[in-house]
Amino acid sequence: MLKERSGRGYDRLGKEAGVSGSSLHRYCSGLGVPTDYRVVHSFAKVCGASAEELRELHRLWALADTDRDAPTGTAKESLAADREAGAETVARWEADARREAGPAATTAAAEGAEPGSRHGAPPVAPDTGADDVVPLEVELGTTGRPGRSRMPEKLSPRFAVLAAMVAVLLVAGFVWLPGSRSADGSPAADDGLLYSPACKSVSMGQHDECVREVQTLLVAAKGRLAVDGDFGPETLRRLTAFQVLARLPASNVVDEDTKKALYARRVSMSTWSPARVAERIRQVFTEDPASAVAVARCASFLDPLWVLPNTNGSRNWGVFQISDGRLRELGGTPLRAFDPEWNIKAAHRLWSAQHDFHDWPSCEAALKDTPKA
Repeated sequence: MLKERSGRGYDRLGKEAGVSGSSLHRYCSGLGVPTDYRVVHSFAKVCGASAEELRELHRLWALADTDRDAPTGTAKESLAADREAGAETVARWEADARREAGPAATTAAAEGAEPGSRHGAPPVAPDTGADDVVPLEVELGTTGRPGRSRMPEKLSPRFAVLAAMVAVLLVAGFVWLPGSRSADGSPAADDGLLYSPACKSVSMGQHDECVREVQTLLVAAKGRLAVDGDFGPETLRRLTAFQVLARLPASNVVDEDTKKALYARRVSMSTWSPARVAERIRQVFTEDPASAVAVARCASFLDPLWVLPNTNGSRNWGVFQISDGRLRELGGTPLRAFDPEWNIKAAHRLWSAQHDFHDWPSCEAALKDTPKA
């Protein structure tokens, strides 16, 4: 869709995106999946993709890359559902491009949301009406002297069901009290939703309340992400950044140590704004400030906590997406790479080797039309 919208051929787009025209044709025809997401990102940029489209493309690429291993069972069904949702999104983009978008209510229905509601918002419980509300003292049969109560002589069906449910919870030995707090104000041990049996493992591709809880806790830690219950690339990036900042292994899953760190609420993901990042880049890259800002924006959207996983298991970190290999050469670590000051100066060291942006080939190819400062 992006290729058709650009009105350009594969050879021209390939030159601008830093990939051969034949490879680009193979990718756009669905005959192969790029092993490096930067190819997808660069191609989308030269086609004029919006920020929303870039985020969705990253999600779709991650799903396609995961599907190389041909998963089975529920995992495969989940990926199929994600691909179907992605197809719906692409169809919506095409409709917008042709200016044929329907009414808001029709769009909301197509996306599976109630008309007038925000896409991805949790469903609202229906109003059962006041007639179903029974005062507590009536329900429990409270009589006699103040402070004392007695059981009703004959249990009502409603009370019998309530008593049975309480008994089952007590026998099971699990009662979740989300309001409990430890002495420092954080949730008490084994007291949060993530400690429940349903949330034993939370990882990529999952869609449930466990993911929503993780996202809510990441937002509470000043992480920038949507709370939609969908564990996609955006959530994985923020989780990885949180684990690094908490000095935990970047495991890609919400393990026990990560749960404890999330509930402890001692890690802050607050960082520089894109405007501050861009200003500092201009100050450091005095030789070519406009190109340096363009490369950083292409690589990370000027986000100091941006993380991009590669198919070989390595990752790229921070404002200039410095790879694991380059970090070792520069004497850095993922934690240090999240410091925008260090990251920008380290990128300038890489640039100074040949006075060009050869370390960012995909983004360098997109600089041809970038105006000079």
